Amino acid sequence: MAPQQDTLCAPFPPLVSRIAQEAVVVDDQILKIDHFLNHRIDPSLMQAIGAELATRLDRFCPDLIVTAEASGIPPALAAALSAQLPLVYAKKYDPDVPTPALTRRVPSPTRGRETQLVITARFLPAGARVAIVDDFLANGRTALALAEMIREARATVVVAAFVVEKLFQKGREPLLELGIPVVALAQIERFVAGQPILAGWPLGS
Repeated sequence: MAPQQDTLCAPFPPLVSRIAQEAVVVDDQILKIDHFLNHRIDPSLMQAIGAELATRLDRFCPDLIVTAEASGIPPALAAALSAQLPLVYAKKYDPDVPTPALTRRVPSPTRGRETQLVITARFLPAGARVAIVDDFLANGRTALALAEMIREARATVVVAAFVVEKLFQKGREPLLELGIPVVALAQIERFVAGQPILAGWPLGS
């Protein structure tokens, strides 16, 4: 069952309609929308996504936005531009960043190996109210790693927002257990016969 569709997770029509009409499902597990979201990017749609994310984040009064490279950067930057907030992104692949640094290693199912996330500590000021923004929420490991790094910096995660959430992978549950509200613009309940079933959106729309 999908979570109740409140304003934090209500379907965002410009995005959900594109997913319903154009998404490719691989092996009934992987949602491919990389032709407009996270490889080839539709700038108009990304601008609209950013504005909608900023609207939903506003009630949490964040001071800055944090994401992880690379595919988290476009929606996070679009949201940061709309909300007029600074953006910090965690770098990957053992980068050389100024110390002291905050680090976490995250298993990557798609890459079949671990990925290291690194943020220069001075970019996360103690006491800051931080919104996490990323493109997908699946198992939640990246979001949890970011949340741990933010808390290690003595800042507060006030919300975690995602463009697309795969509900069946239950990545929101550990975030909610930490008291972090979850925002999603599109939620995938399951895949059926190569089609995504979108929460709160009529099949075939």
